[in-house]
Amino acid sequence: MADATSPHSMTSRLIAEVFGTFVLVFAILGSALFISGATGPLGPALAIGLGVLTAAYAVGHISDGHFNPAVSIGAAAAGRMPWKDVLPYSAAQIVGGIVASFIVWLISATSGGKFTADFAAVSNGYGNHSPSGFGLVAVIITEVVATCVFLWIILGVTAPNAHVTAGFAPLAIGLALTLLHLVTIPISNTSLNPARSIAPAIFAGPETLGQLWVFILAPVAGALIAGYSWKPLFGRTR
Repeated sequence: MADATSPHSMTSRLIAEVFGTFVLVFAILGSALFISGATGPLGPALAIGLGVLTAAYAVGHISDGHFNPAVSIGAAAAGRMPWKDVLPYSAAQIVGGIVASFIVWLISATSGGKFTADFAAVSNGYGNHSPSGFGLVAVIITEVVATCVFLWIILGVTAPNAHVTAGFAPLAIGLALTLLHLVTIPISNTSLNPARSIAPAIFAGPETLGQLWVFILAPVAGALIAGYSWKPLFGRTR
């Protein structure tokens, strides 16, 4: 995880976070809009797992490849990065997600009327906006627990004494994200990432924006639980 001794400037790290989050959000929104009718949840789940995996290999050595405000918050809570870096990282991630969402909208808008992007359908939601009609409480539990599990996996495979072959941490993280999406897409369309949720919501209309708070607060809560509990649960040494 990034820290104050990083050899890369903050500007380079933020550009890397913009790029990585762009790849992640472009992957999930593009696959959900353009191919999920043929693949079901499997397409988007694989796309986002591959997106975070490839982006992490591309720029993870620069910024540590968070691409998610919840990951940055969880890393800070676990002592893996300074709290002062969380806000600029989160801002960069949100920008990357919005740019990806705009590009997807632009592709749709220039399709000559052959395709219309339904951003509400690929946004996160509960009740009538849940793919399977799950209510608010179920969605909150899902997002908190899944984000917590995701952060525990990230903190585990990136720990200094982790028995993970050098360079393979992004593979584990990408596969974990795919796994969690396969479980949670039917419930909430899967956030685990406030930047991913904000990006399509701003194009989806007021009802989706009205539910956005859940997909900001629940992943943050899960990340804080994981970050603060990592050392007591998994970081004990003899």
